[in-house]
Formats: sequence, structure tokens, C-alpha cells
Amino acid sequence: MAVYVGMLRVGRLCARSPGVLGARVGLSRVWQEVGLWGVRPLSSGEMDRTATLPIGGLSYVQGHTTLHLINKTVGQCLDATAQRVPDREALVVHHENIRLTFAQLKEEVDKAASGLLSTGLCKGDRLGMWGPNSYAWVLMQLATAQAGIILVSVNPAYQAMEVEYALKKVGCKALVFPRQFKTQHYYSILKQICPEVEKAQPGRLKSQRLPELTTVISADAPLPGTLLLDEVVAAGSQEQNLARLRHTQQLLSCHDPINIQFTSGTTGSPKGATLSHYNIVNNSNMIGERLRLHQKPPDKSRVVLPNPLYHCLGSVGGTMVSLMHGVTLILSSPVFDGKKALEAISRERGSLLYGTPTMFVDILNQPDFSSYDISAMCGGVIGGSPASSELIRAIINKLNMKELVVVYGSTENSPVTFMNFTEDTVEQKAESVGRIMPHTEAQIVNMGTGTLAELNTPGELCIRGYCVMLGYWGEPWKTEEATGQDKWYRTGDIAMMDEQGFCKILGRSKDMIIRGGENVYPAELENFFHTHPQVQEVQVVGVKDERMGEEICACIQLKKGEKTTAEEIKAFCKGKISHFKIPRYIVFVTNYPLTVSGKVQKFKLREQMEQHLNL
Repeated sequence: MAVYVGMLRVGRLCARSPGVLGARVGLSRVWQEVGLWGVRPLSSGEMDRTATLPIGGLSYVQGHTTLHLINKTVGQCLDATAQRVPDREALVVHHENIRLTFAQLKEEVDKAASGLLSTGLCKGDRLGMWGPNSYAWVLMQLATAQAGIILVSVNPAYQAMEVEYALKKVGCKALVFPRQFKTQHYYSILKQICPEVEKAQPGRLKSQRLPELTTVISADAPLPGTLLLDEVVAAGSQEQNLARLRHTQQLLSCHDPINIQFTSGTTGSPKGATLSHYNIVNNSNMIGERLRLHQKPPDKSRVVLPNPLYHCLGSVGGTMVSLMHGVTLILSSPVFDGKKALEAISRERGSLLYGTPTMFVDILNQPDFSSYDISAMCGGVIGGSPASSELIRAIINKLNMKELVVVYGSTENSPVTFMNFTEDTVEQKAESVGRIMPHTEAQIVNMGTGTLAELNTPGELCIRGYCVMLGYWGEPWKTEEATGQDKWYRTGDIAMMDEQGFCKILGRSKDMIIRGGENVYPAELENFFHTHPQVQEVQVVGVKDERMGEEICACIQLKKGEKTTAEEIKAFCKGKISHFKIPRYIVFVTNYPLTVSGKVQKFKLREQMEQHLNL
């Protein structure tokens, strides 16, 4: 999951030497530094695909600046693509039987944006989108951007207390949701925290617990106290409302905040990372460039997206990449379904597939995998959490994804900061998260001394560039903790960089296990356990221990039909890894606590293991 503006001057990074992390500044200071600089987007052919190298034998690298930064809003980019390829298929939503060209999508987005303004929403107001992947989700993502309304991406699995927290946190004035999905009854959940909605006049809600929420919009069914999305869009086609939209668009800047994405909650309470047009327009443009989408014909530019749109990889890597590069976006299902993803690839001739490691494992293990036509596949994107080298190789070989790339980033970085080139070797993709993205700086800092780490030495990864968020909404103190006065964003990830600039993520600094004074990196052990022929998935956590401080616990999911013992697993380790890295505890599990976006919640897993082991 902004604009990091203080260090950019017309398409080049500031030439200051890399420094250590300094004092903190607040969000207000960042916004004061926003300037409107004119930049000319370069043609795709001007993109330099040679990687930049680390400087002076230290873990510091600057991305290329040959591709100029784009100074446009999301709406302006949609307009340009619809004009350039009006009849190309833009969006396919299987489960709703929807197909739209870019010209049709732009027309619907304009009407929806106009309709939202007609309800009384204004530039800068926050609108929450709460629900699984759908046409309405994409429509709201783009319509809010067209109207200058800030989209708030709300986790579709949130229950009453969590929804109340999110809406209050950012002061949502409007909320859009479907009536229900499976066992999630959205309207009923809303009534728990906002009982006034049933008797409210649509668009004029007055709620005691959510005082800023005035407008509730139902995506698919008439409900008491709500506006119906179809009616809002229909109202947007009236000329007086379209005129209001055109006037509003004249007041928009690419540096305006346009999206609030909550951090996934793998480390505690979600924070609202605030991103601008500038952040996500440029990040998605660079993702597409590195995927070589500008060089692919339409039949090789069909992206199957099973990732949730509420997550940054879905909304930026999916919707925005499609919009920026004129490629077809195919939503395979409302929530992740491995079988539905394969069906979409087969039926829609999908050529590129996105997913988290957990999703790809599920897709590869579908019992009827061999029955699907994957002949059109050529590449895709894996990210969201660490992937084992064995999984990377399996994806490339079994799914014919020779152009697979690994991406690394965070919500706070819009999101992608490291990424493979499609032409990188299988080894380079399997052993790293790629190399630095354009217009981005990265440094790895020794956590003990605060100085730059030497190459191939672990430390905390820090990022600086256009991609860094505006800040955490309403939490300047947390913004200050994350971003220094010199605008380095502290990722909290432990990483190493090699001589070629390839970055390897060793794990979260909070996940690092300190066993009797020895630092143990869970990702290193997880990669090792994936070489065991019976292991399907593994997560390594530290659990408390009176003598050692922490002990290592490996939570292992075996392949279907396989059986083994903790003693056999420990025997497998001997002679292959250092004795202090061999887990004291081996626990066989059937699943892990996950966020909706597929990330393992290690803090919950740690709690579960300590309880299970009676520690």
C-alpha cells in the first residue's frame, strides 16, 4: 500500500548521499512540501531495462530515472486509455456476466462519479467500499478517483466492531456494500452499529455511533435507508450532474489523497495508509513496464486476478495496471477460489496470473489441474508474502509462466518497490524479490549501529521515493515513527542485498527469533523445510522460553496423504542447518490464521502455538 514528494524534482531523485535514519516529522510537514511539477511521460521504448547496481560496496541502490514520472490523475489516465484503445476489452467479471470495453468502462465510471457527487459527496470526502471482488468494486474505485472522493478499502470479512473502527478512523461519509455474500450479511452487520439506517431517509442518515456517515449505498438490492447503486449511476447521466463533475475535475491535483488502504493487520491494529493519484498511477505504470505489457499484443495481455481488490496488489497491481496499459482485467471470483482461477484462465485465454504464495499452492494442487487449458499462459505476478524457491520453480514449470515475476513492497509504498525483470533467470526469481524499481531508493541499515550495512549483510530495509505514502490517516505520530525527516520509510523487514542489487527478504524484524543471543530468520528456515519431500507448507515462529528467551517452533502442513513425525523432521535437519536453528518444537497443522489477502498472521499463530504447547 504516496506521495513522497520532498525528494523528487522533475523526474529525478535527489542526489543527496544516503544517510542514516534521522529525526521524525509529521504528516502535515509532508503535505506542505507537495509541489506540482510538470513531467513528460516517456515512450515505452525509452525504458532502460538494465538494472542499477549498489553503490560503494554498501547496501544502497537507486532505481533508474529514464522513465519519467506521470503527473496525471487516475481519471485523466482512464480518459487517455479509453481514447487510445476504446474497443479493447477492459473488464471481465465472470460471476456477474459483465464485459466492458475501455470506452464503455469510461462512460459508466463518468456516470457513477457524477452520481456520487449528486448525492452530496464532495472532493475529499471518504467513501468506504466494503465487499468482495465485483464490478461495483472496480466501478467505485475508478468513480471516486474521477470525482476526487477518497476511496476507503474496507476488508470484506470485517465484522461489526472492525467496520466501526475503520469507518470512524477515517471519517467515512459514505459506504457501499452488497446485501450479502455467503454467510456475510453486510446490511445486518451495519445495523448492529447503525440501527438508525432502517428508518433513515436515503442519503440523510444520522447515526449516533457513526456521526459522519450520511450516505449508505446498496450495490445490488433495495434496502431500507439506502440508495441503490444503479439509481445513483442513472442520476449521474443527467447533464447538470455531469457539469458538476467536469467542474470538480478542474480542481483535482495528482497529489491529492485518493485512497486509504488499511494495513493488513498481520502485526496489530490496522492503520490507514493514505495514497495519492501520483503514487498509484506511477507505481502501476512501472509494474506494467517491467512486465513488458507495452510490448504485448491484446491476446497476450489478459490478466486473471484472484487477489482481493481491497488489497493493494489487487487494486494497484490489477485495476490500475490494466487502466494504465490498456490490458484486460479478468476477475475470476468474488473471493479467492483456485478452481475458478483455472476456469478463468481456460475460458478467457488468460495469459497472466496474479496471486499470493498461498493462492498459487492451492491452484497447483487442484485435483483436476491437468484438465484445464493453460496454453495461453506466459507469466504473472507473485507477492504479498514470502515464497519458497520450490514454489517459484513449480509455478514457472507447471503453469507455463516463464515470465513470472516476484514483487515485493508494502501498502505504504503504493505497493511495489522491488520486482524481477521477466528475463531474470529462474534462480534469480527463486532466490530474491528482484531489483529496485525506477525512481526509488533502497538502503539496508544495520539495526545495531544505524549505519549502512555492507552487501550480503542482514539489516532493516528502508525505502525512499515517489511511492512513499502521504501518511497514516489521522495518526501523525505513527507516520513519524515510520518515516524519517529525510523521508526514509522503515519497512520493518530484514533483508540482504547482493552485488547485482538483488534483494532477499529474511523476514519481519518483529518476527526475527532471538534464541539464546543467536538471530534466527524464519524465512530462511521456511525455505529449508520446503526442500523436505513431504512438506506442503511451513511457518516458523518464536515461542517464549524461560532459559533461551525464545525457542523455534515450526508449524508444518504435510502434503495430502503424507505422514511423518517430529523426530523424523528433526533428523532431516541435522547436518544441513546449524544446530541452534533446528526447531525445538515441531507442530503439524492443517491451516494457518490468515488475513483476507492471504497473509499468515504470525502474531496469532505464535499465540496459538504458545497455548497449544502450554507455554
